[in-house]
Amino acid sequence: MTVRTVDVLIVGAGPAGLAAATRLAAAGAGRVEVVEREQQAGGIPRHCCHGGFGLRDMYRPLSGPEYARRLVHDAVRSGARLRTGVTVTGWAGPRALETVGPAGLETVMARAVVLATGARERPRSARLVPGTRPAGVLTTGELQQAVHLHDQWVGSRAVVVGAEPVAFSAVRTLRASGAETVAMVTEQPRTPVPSLRRAVPLLARTHVVELLGRLRLTGVRLRHEDGRTTTLGCDTIVFTGDWIPDHELARRGGIALDAGTRGPAVDTAFRTAEPGVFAAGNLLHGGERAGVAAEEGSAAAEEVLRHLAGEPWPGPGLPVRVENPLVWAVPNIVRPHGPQPVRFVLRLRTPLAPPRVLVSQDGRVLHRQQLLMPARPGRPLHLRAGRLDGLDPDGGPVLISL
Repeated sequence: MTVRTVDVLIVGAGPAGLAAATRLAAAGAGRVEVVEREQQAGGIPRHCCHGGFGLRDMYRPLSGPEYARRLVHDAVRSGARLRTGVTVTGWAGPRALETVGPAGLETVMARAVVLATGARERPRSARLVPGTRPAGVLTTGELQQAVHLHDQWVGSRAVVVGAEPVAFSAVRTLRASGAETVAMVTEQPRTPVPSLRRAVPLLARTHVVELLGRLRLTGVRLRHEDGRTTTLGCDTIVFTGDWIPDHELARRGGIALDAGTRGPAVDTAFRTAEPGVFAAGNLLHGGERAGVAAEEGSAAAEEVLRHLAGEPWPGPGLPVRVENPLVWAVPNIVRPHGPQPVRFVLRLRTPLAPPRVLVSQDGRVLHRQQLLMPARPGRPLHLRAGRLDGLDPDGGPVLISL
């Protein structure tokens, strides 16, 4: 087995990992290497052929593939080394990762590691939807890869489960493939539906209770809030959203996971509990837009540079907790003298009118903010909490409530 040493090893060549690599290499961080298990770099945007990418971080409208190519180009031009078709299989020690790829088995040792492995949608099996196991059952990512990367037929009549932004991307992809979306199904109350050029029926407060068909899906059985059941004929069903962090590598390394997000617990500098190991992007909070993940990758790179320059690794910090109907908050750890201002990403269970958010510790309010937009499940809430003056390093957890 070959043993190599680099300065920074980044796992994952999606928007967060590539943005971090670009910033680090351009800043002279030494040997910056990105490993990616797919054969092509760029992450999810590679197979998102709709527009809307690039506005946040590149200041121009791009399609997903164009955005991915631009990220790869910037990383390579900055001097980062990009290795695709390489899978990280485990840890050989602190900041030492075991990989397998075209060069065979390797151990790569680094002064700093950035985990940017992203997130995936929860499949039908994990959602415990009963019924048979026919063909035609997909997630949005599987659908987009089949249509845009492999030019495969995915069906003619589809049901989309979900009503968050990624669900509308699924409808557009189905339309591009020639399939009709016969309904969008969501357990949540009815929410405003963006224009999709043609009306798509939205069945709110409705559950998928069974899949029908043997070799190929023939329909789905639905249960409405009032107890009525309906059967819709279809040959494809697409489960959207309900993101799961790709945290297997972090878990194998014994890195503490947050109980809410199930991604690595991080502080405001993207530091995990393991010295020298950082995490950024949708590994921390699945479902954010690519531009947000890229911004986090760049921000994490700044903290990696401070670490490489000798900044000490801090102690445990104060945990961040949330009250119902909030599900989780990122970052999950704050410190009285950590990077400021603090920006939280929040997720909640139920829809609300524009909420008022309180950040407190031991009953003392540290920050309050009235948000201007309604809050919806499956969509992030962004809270800029200022400097959090008054944090007691010896006090209890920081609590975020609505």
